Amino acid sequence: MRIIILTTFLSAAVYGQTTAAEPASPAETYRTYCAGCHGAQMEGGQYSPLRKSDWMYGGDREAIHRTVMYGVSGTDMAAWSRVLPEEKIEALVDYIIGSRDSLPEAPEAKPDSIQTADYLIHIETLIAEGFNSAPWGIEFVDEQRALITERRGGFRWMIDGKLDPEPITQMPETIQYGTGGMLDLAQVPDYENNGWVYIGYVHPLGKAPTRKRPAMTRIIRGRVEDHQWVDQELLFRVADELYIADAGRWGCRLLFDKDGYLYFTIGDIRRNDDVQPLDKPSGKVYRILPDGSIPPDNPYVGHPGAIEAIYTTGNRNVQGIVQHPVTGAIWATEHGPMGGDELNILQLGGNYGWPVITYGLDYDGTPMKSVHTTVPLLTHKEGMKQPIKYWKPSPGISALEFYTGDMFSRWKNQAFAGALAFQEIKRLKIAGDKVEEEEVFLKGYGRVRDLKTGPEGAIYVLLNEPDQVLRLTTR
Repeated sequence: MRIIILTTFLSAAVYGQTTAAEPASPAETYRTYCAGCHGAQMEGGQYSPLRKSDWMYGGDREAIHRTVMYGVSGTDMAAWSRVLPEEKIEALVDYIIGSRDSLPEAPEAKPDSIQTADYLIHIETLIAEGFNSAPWGIEFVDEQRALITERRGGFRWMIDGKLDPEPITQMPETIQYGTGGMLDLAQVPDYENNGWVYIGYVHPLGKAPTRKRPAMTRIIRGRVEDHQWVDQELLFRVADELYIADAGRWGCRLLFDKDGYLYFTIGDIRRNDDVQPLDKPSGKVYRILPDGSIPPDNPYVGHPGAIEAIYTTGNRNVQGIVQHPVTGAIWATEHGPMGGDELNILQLGGNYGWPVITYGLDYDGTPMKSVHTTVPLLTHKEGMKQPIKYWKPSPGISALEFYTGDMFSRWKNQAFAGALAFQEIKRLKIAGDKVEEEEVFLKGYGRVRDLKTGPEGAIYVLLNEPDQVLRLTTR
């Protein structure tokens, strides 16, 4: 295993702002730059744990210091000497070594209610244990039941707010490293009549060790009968030669719009050169019909060599996609690099710029460079869409949901975006194509992976680290 201390967000000072203070202690430095990927207690998260005995690049102080200072070529491990002063790196390395063999600290007790600008919100923990791996997507099928995906390939029922201990079996094989695995799900609009459930997951080829196995996103549908996945149909795949090994940033969110189109996302898979070409699957949003066929008005139908399911291009890593309940516009949240997380309105055939334009920095704290030159990237270019909003530093923006219930009536049709690195929910009051107001709440409870309006109007929150399901209601 290897140490990868990869930032989840930079202090505002790195971006030339003065609104955020530098981390004051080694523990705070760790929480700021490392915890989002390695876990708040070094237990591991998106990347490997730091509480371990086998270190790929050496586990003594000198080796860890070298890795933090200079990074690891060919990986996402940045050279932190370009961002942090030497004394902070020295203190951070000492903190890692001094903490890695100790027991994790007891988690801080969280209040059972929080005050927002409009409501006193009651927080109910529905599920606190029982998941076999990190839950990723949740979808209600009726007033009592919801389906939940688990990244290592699990599929579970939540019934009346409780996790069914019996998993759903006969699921397809997936591969889980980096951000891959069994990802999002959606139900067809007339689910009650046909029972179709749609899933996006990372499909592997061959039998090589995990990171060496080529893999790529697939979209399938099937039905759940007696805790078994049955009637599976393959709706989207690419040719085997387009599969990629040792990859990351897979996406993938699913959405059915009011017209019955299925949208899904594939991240840049850490292959920037593949994002703009139309014959490569990376870094795009797709649109298909429920049976997997291609809508005839998709923008690249008939384009030589293009993947005809493509709807938009230049999308680095879309983590949330939802339809505005009034205007019908398709909105999406997208991970930037360091800074430059985006909120976009997706338009047919739109090019959202990655990796040509961005408001983010590279993982070493310097301006993003072109993959072919050392010239810093632009923030604007003719023919490429500008985001509705972008965030610097990056909150690790994730799921997106427009609230459509009645329980929080003052929030009707407002947007809610989860954040992984900042561990929070952002309420976004939207007027037209502008964000008029942003409020942060539920901060520090865990990495917000998914958000859903429940049948009764409550807001359901799917967390990672810890793996939980919360229900937010008014008192």
